[in-house]
Amino acid sequence: MRKRWNAILRGVIGVVTALALSACSTVPVTGRSSLNLIPDAELTSLSLTSYKEFVASAPLSKDATAIATVRRVGERMAAATEEYLRGIGRPASFAWEFNVVDDAKTANAWVMPGGKVVVYTGIMAIAQDDIGLAVVLGHEIAHIVANHGNERMSQALLTQLGGAALSVALSSAPDTTRNLFAASYGAGAQVGVLLPFSRLHESEADRIGLTLMAIAGYDPRAAVDFWGRMGQHGGSRPPQYLSTHPAPENRIANIQQHLPEALALYQPR
Repeated sequence: MRKRWNAILRGVIGVVTALALSACSTVPVTGRSSLNLIPDAELTSLSLTSYKEFVASAPLSKDATAIATVRRVGERMAAATEEYLRGIGRPASFAWEFNVVDDAKTANAWVMPGGKVVVYTGIMAIAQDDIGLAVVLGHEIAHIVANHGNERMSQALLTQLGGAALSVALSSAPDTTRNLFAASYGAGAQVGVLLPFSRLHESEADRIGLTLMAIAGYDPRAAVDFWGRMGQHGGSRPPQYLSTHPAPENRIANIQQHLPEALALYQPR
């Protein structure tokens, strides 16, 4: 009997291991392995629904200059992202859309799967110009390229809904699942609920964002000045070990470390 149970246990472990390995993906640029349990098609479908609901109720900006700036820089960064993904053999289908929310108090931006992008007017003054906005969008798009949202959503489903498949979670606990999705991708900041990116995710997004900027023809060295301004905007902050975000000085040091990698791809336009 013991031999039989040991054989069953080995079989179960083998299946679980195979599933875990099949759900792992490699983060571009850094090469880290991450756990992504949710199929991209399911996330994109949920993204479209959530984005439409958000846009229908959000106070969208009527500032023609801000809208034109976000769309101009966004389309350039989107083209660079698709070029980069094709180059590493990971072509993806995007339906890019850029919207600006009229909220001067919120210095934020986020991107959903499928290329749905929101920028708040509060971050425009910190960005200052096209290249500063390219830093913002490069960082946010990098979270999508690295599947950080999928990784956070997968972890949330495991811990809060027992590892249920997304389709099952949506049917059994639709509100909870949609809130987890919004929080996983940063959109939850609008309602005060956000699963913060880890320091690892933030550092990866910074590094990948530099690469995307360079391919788009924006000087990645501008990231140093932007994050310096963001650090000043944040005011007092807790020590790094109490925060999921890198301390500004550490973030800038990491960016400077990886600048040569991005500059090798940079050609001014």
